[in-house]
Formats: sequence, structure tokens, C-alpha cells
Amino acid sequence: MNTPGVIDVHAMIADRPIGRLQKLVLVLGFCIIALEGFDLAVMGFIVPVLKQQWHLTSRALGPALSAAQIGLVLGAVAAGPLADRLGRKSVLLLSVAVFGATTLLAATADSLPQLILFRFLTGLGVGSVVPNTATLISEYAPARIRSLSVAFIICGVAFSSACAGFLSAWMIPAFGWRSVLVVGGAISLLMLPVLLIMLPESVRFLVARQAPASRVRAIVERLAPGETSAQSSFVASVEPVGRAETKLVFSANYLFGSLMLWLAYFAALFASNMLSNWLPSLIKEAGFSLRYAAEVSAVYQMGGVAGALALGWAMDRCDLHTVPALACVASGALFLGLGLAFHSVPFMLLLAFVLGFCLIGAICGVNALPTVFYPTRARATGSCWMHGAGRCGALLSIFSGAQMLSMDWSASRVFMVLIVPALLAGIALLAKDRRR
Repeated sequence: MNTPGVIDVHAMIADRPIGRLQKLVLVLGFCIIALEGFDLAVMGFIVPVLKQQWHLTSRALGPALSAAQIGLVLGAVAAGPLADRLGRKSVLLLSVAVFGATTLLAATADSLPQLILFRFLTGLGVGSVVPNTATLISEYAPARIRSLSVAFIICGVAFSSACAGFLSAWMIPAFGWRSVLVVGGAISLLMLPVLLIMLPESVRFLVARQAPASRVRAIVERLAPGETSAQSSFVASVEPVGRAETKLVFSANYLFGSLMLWLAYFAALFASNMLSNWLPSLIKEAGFSLRYAAEVSAVYQMGGVAGALALGWAMDRCDLHTVPALACVASGALFLGLGLAFHSVPFMLLLAFVLGFCLIGAICGVNALPTVFYPTRARATGSCWMHGAGRCGALLSIFSGAQMLSMDWSASRVFMVLIVPALLAGIALLAKDRRR
């Protein structure tokens, strides 16, 4: 695997069984993503309560939902190049600190402008979490399970969103809407010292940036105890070392693939976030209870957990692009089914689970694509900028959903509209694969 005195960290990760450190990184990555997902998802359950308590319309509450998405876009665009220069861990710690503190502040808001400000700041912190965590995980996972590893940690969003639904259904009637924000912010801040002590920096990033051998050796010794010495040097055979190259994302070899990834993620997040943010309101305004609305949303997110793992497993064994593309196309058919069966409670719950399986599963799978597509020196930038493009779709979905509700659109009509972005995401992924 290595010449005498020289350790190839890429080959070491590829050839060895999954070790204790890699499992730890996976668990911590899942926790980081889950915290982010919870802090974002709770607003969808708070909105129906704020409409009643603060006497606001859906259109007036649109900025409260969109503020976090605007912050997400700006945070993702800025954090990618920073993570390719300073490291994945440093940027992640800063992000968790910011969104934990601002989520607590949002619980103190007494007016809509205050809530909008705090949610914007939360978005700035959250912007880099998913793409940077996915990047860090991919750089510790061997290629044979890379997509499954990334999908596993990304499904933390769906898992925590489901928890937010069940917790909101219990806590908001009992303790008020502020209580769920306090829970999300407090847990995030309590997680910081754990991450500071236990989460390692990406060893492939350190080698690519020619970090001191002693710093790399400390991590490699945790990966493969007893295989290093004071004289060991470290390389990553698959790519040259050097400085971060943000411009590589727009170079001739990467431009078309970048654009297709952005389009696919934009369209998929538009459809998924429309459901996450407005499904509780759509169900409640159709005459059902807030508890049922929260339960349907939670079932949708739980379907996403199952889909993320199943599609991630399939992507490691089949074509990386075809699996999530077909799942997006299937989501379009499921939106049609939801539109036709909206008032059937058992069928609605079943379709919500299957739709989460396909759509959220596809989104989780797409997060693995830039970790394979871009080299280490531009990987965080490519991942974060794809995420920023996707968050533009999520932002547009908030304004679109508010407009649809203000025009008294039925839930069935909204579902019919969402067929279009689901199909568009699938087409973009197939186009990238064909061009490749």
C-alpha cells in the first residue's frame, strides 16, 4: 500500500476496514446534521400558531420563513471557500455556535421583525453545515460506501425534522411555540465542546494543504494505530497537493456538471421545502387538526430517513446519477397521487411516507455527488455552492407557498404544481450523467 516511510492516506482509507475513528466521524456528522435540521424544521410547525397569536397572514409570515433561507444561501457561498482554506472542522464549529445561539435568541422574539432578524442569523450559521459535513464524511469514507455514508448523515435532517414534528405536536400546546426553539438552541450549544474535543479535521484536506506531518500523524495514528513513525511522510495519491482553487468549479471540465448539480438541487429543494414549510398549514386549513398536520409531516420525514439509506446503498452499487434521478421522477408521480387522495387519511399517510422515501432520499443522494465530482482542494466550495443554489430553490418555495395560500389554492392544486420541479431535478441529473 505504501513505500517505506511514505503513507498514502487515500489508499489507507480505501483499503482498510472501517475503523473506530471513521465510525465516530459518522456519528458526530449525523448529530451535526440533525441539530441543523431540527432548528430549521421547527418554523414550519410554529407558523400556524403565530398566525393565530400574532394575527398574521400567510403572506406576512413568509419573510420569517424566508429569512433563514436567505442566510443559508449567503452562509453557503461564503463558507465553501473558507472550508477549503481553513479546514472543514473550524468552519463547522463556528456554524454550530452561530445557529445554536441565534435559535435561542429567536425564542425571545416579541415581534415579527425580531423573529426575521434572528432567523436570518440562524441561516448564516446553518448555511455551511450540510455541505461541509458531507465533505468531511466523504474524505473519511472509502469509495465503496461513500454515498451510503453521506446519505446516512444527511438523513439526520429528515430524522430531526420528524422529531421536530412529534415534539412540536406535544410541546407547543403544552408549553408554547418558544419551547421548541429553546430545546433546539440549547442542545446545539451543548454539543459544541463534544465536537471540539472529538471531531478530527479531514486528513485528506491536511495532506492536500501540506499541513505539518505531526498534525497528520496524530490523525493517521487514530485511523491505523501502530502504522506511523516519527519519520513517516504522508501523501494522497489520487490528486496533487496545493492551494484551494475556487475557480476550478467554473472551469471547462466542471462547468456543465456544476450547473446540472445546481439545477437538480434547486428543483428538488423547491419541492421538498414547499412541503416542509407549508404542508402543516395546508392540512390545517383543509379542516384537519394541527396534531394530524404535524403527524403527516413527521411521516414524510421518516420516509426520507428510510429513502436516504436505501438510495445511498443503491448508489454505491449502481450508477451514482441514475438512482436519485429515477427517485425524483417517481416523486412527480407521487405528487399526482397526493393531489388526488388528499382527503383520504390512511392513503395520505402512506403516500407521504413513500414521497419522503423518494424525494428526500434523492436529495440526500445528490449531496454525495459533489464529494465525488470535485477534487479535495475545491470540494467544500463545490458542495457549498451547490447547496447555496438549492437553498435559492427553498427560498423561492417559501414565497411561492405564501402566494398560493394567500390565493386560497387547495392542497391538491399545490401538489400538482410540484410535479414540475420533481421531474426537472431528475432530468438535470440524467443530463449530467449523459454528459459525463
